[in-house]
Amino acid sequence: MKHYPFVTLLIVIAIAVLIDLYTYQGVRALTQKWTSKRKRQVMLRAYLVFNIGLLITLCIGFLAMDKSRAPSIGLMRLLGFFFAMLVPKLIFCILLILEDTYRLLKGIFHYLYHRISPPHNPEGVIYFPGRRRFVSQIALGLASIPFLAIIEGMVKGKYDYRVHRETIFFPDLPEAFDGFTITQVSDIHSGSFDSMEGVMRGVNMVNAQKSDLFVFTGDLVNTVSTEIIPWLDIFKTFRAPYGQYSILGNHDYGKYGRFDKDEVKNEELRLADHEKLKKHHETLGYNLMLNEHTVIEKDGQKISLLGVENWGLGFETRGDLQKTLQGVDPNSFKILLSHDPSHWDAQVKQDKQHIHLTLSGHTHGMQFGIEIPGFKWSPIQMRYPKWAGLYQEGGKYLYVNRGFGFLGFPGRVGIWPEVTVLTLKRSV
Repeated sequence: MKHYPFVTLLIVIAIAVLIDLYTYQGVRALTQKWTSKRKRQVMLRAYLVFNIGLLITLCIGFLAMDKSRAPSIGLMRLLGFFFAMLVPKLIFCILLILEDTYRLLKGIFHYLYHRISPPHNPEGVIYFPGRRRFVSQIALGLASIPFLAIIEGMVKGKYDYRVHRETIFFPDLPEAFDGFTITQVSDIHSGSFDSMEGVMRGVNMVNAQKSDLFVFTGDLVNTVSTEIIPWLDIFKTFRAPYGQYSILGNHDYGKYGRFDKDEVKNEELRLADHEKLKKHHETLGYNLMLNEHTVIEKDGQKISLLGVENWGLGFETRGDLQKTLQGVDPNSFKILLSHDPSHWDAQVKQDKQHIHLTLSGHTHGMQFGIEIPGFKWSPIQMRYPKWAGLYQEGGKYLYVNRGFGFLGFPGRVGIWPEVTVLTLKRSV
């Protein structure tokens, strides 16, 4: 992970402290009717000590972490708990701000009214009413909902794998491939795992699909190649009759770690680690595709499978679509593996060669959002318009996998880890 700028850290600290101080006012309102002043003081002081202490511990953890590695599991859990506290406090603050806005407007109204019609006893007039305890109680009740959801997402949600199935129809699909199935896994992020049992739940789900083809669309690790080593024997069990193919994601280039202070040596170590990562794909039995293509044949008919290196807006742009397409039959049915879905909008769908289906990942659905029948939402859609599921424009399809693993926040809330099963059908 890259070194965090000191100024950014200071801004985060300042915002978190302001939120805590504002929330503190609501906590005071909640305890204002306690009969024991001592218990009230202990409660308020404990609130401040706990929250400020959590923030300080988190900052120390990030400043002291090994920059050549991803954050430790312990630090990720601490970050997750900080997030679990922060979101409810934001909701709590929003309701307090609404009440304070009401109090301010009411106070201004009373002040102006009394300027026009002075009261008999101006000394006893209170222009701005105090905070109402019941508002803080409502705020606390609403804030507890996301707190419980986030904690559940950290404990269970990150391994609550779901199979997403899509059947896609193509008029020019070779007849031999009618009903051909593809299992897609993306964004394993092996450096984040903390439960062998949890991971096996997803691995068994993948193997149970028994698809014709298996593809992995990038981000095997978080930072360094060694993260996958404890999991090699598990992920090498992915097998399919027509092969296993993989590509690289933005995290697979070692750019988020610092291997050495010296720039030249750091680059040498990074490149060496990157080569080790490629070898791990070989150990897993995955055919790693680096701006290249292959032909998959069934009953004498063929489709073209393309795989580019990472290409993403704001990330690594090593993907070379034109190089990948060199030697590909322009009339063939084409499936492209490209980690970042922004590649599809920027290059793929406009290419003169008709690429029928693109498989991506990268977004994780931000690991946070809402998905119910007919509706899905996540904050990630402000950055990626195409962030989860199937999209179609002009007869060209994009599928964005929600990710197998997790990164940063050690959990998932509403956007569950995914195993994708796509069935190709020939339309009449």
